Amino acid sequence: MAEPHHDSIREQTRQQLLSSFGGWSGTIVAAIPPIVFVAVNAGRGLRAGIIAAVAAGVIVAIYRLIRRQPVQQAVMGLFSVVVAAAIAGRTGQARGFFLLGIAAAVVYAVVFAISMLMRRPLVGVFWEYLEPSPLAQGTRWHQVRILRRAYDLASGAALLMFAARGAVQLRLFQDNRTGWLAATKLIMGFPLYIVVVAFGFWIVRRARAQLEPIDDEPADGPDSEDPAGTASMRDGSVRSGRTDAAPDGRLGLGQGDE
Repeated sequence: MAEPHHDSIREQTRQQLLSSFGGWSGTIVAAIPPIVFVAVNAGRGLRAGIIAAVAAGVIVAIYRLIRRQPVQQAVMGLFSVVVAAAIAGRTGQARGFFLLGIAAAVVYAVVFAISMLMRRPLVGVFWEYLEPSPLAQGTRWHQVRILRRAYDLASGAALLMFAARGAVQLRLFQDNRTGWLAATKLIMGFPLYIVVVAFGFWIVRRARAQLEPIDDEPADGPDSEDPAGTASMRDGSVRSGRTDAAPDGRLGLGQGDE
């Protein structure tokens, strides 16, 4: 009974990841509150900008609920707008509205960097949880050189994306360029994200396709002294048993719309 329950958790995680991406429409909708804030702040002042941004955040949350998007996504989106507005009000500066996003980008970059230093790249942790590689029994994905290298490259791309967001927006923050901060939030959102995801899918699928299949005959003959093909782990390669996973290493997330 534990395995079906585990599979259901995996499927729920898949769906949450897909729905959180948002696609182009999600990116544009999420950019409405900061754009409204910048526009109103320029014409009517900081206080009016804060009120307008929060009002826009409420409208966006209602829109997401009407579109039957996850409640968590709507609530978190509104929460981030409220926190950003509170920071701007507390600091008395319009640029404070973007401080939360800059901090988040830096934190994500640090998390990805730490995971790579620990030889457990974060992309690999999530991917292998959602769609485990067909490896020999007792073999962990991070022990397979070709897999870990692919996950390192995919995680490194994500690290560079978040580091670039943080660096560019921090520079604009220091220069008090609130208009450009709103623009980069949109430009460096989903467009950059989809490039990183496409690269990650390509490099990981390529690595998983190179895993060598083994004969799944019972290990009861004279050649069965090496059970589960564990001796095949030489130079970072590993033999895998047959599973229901896609032969090209697809993650199985399907088609979906940050």
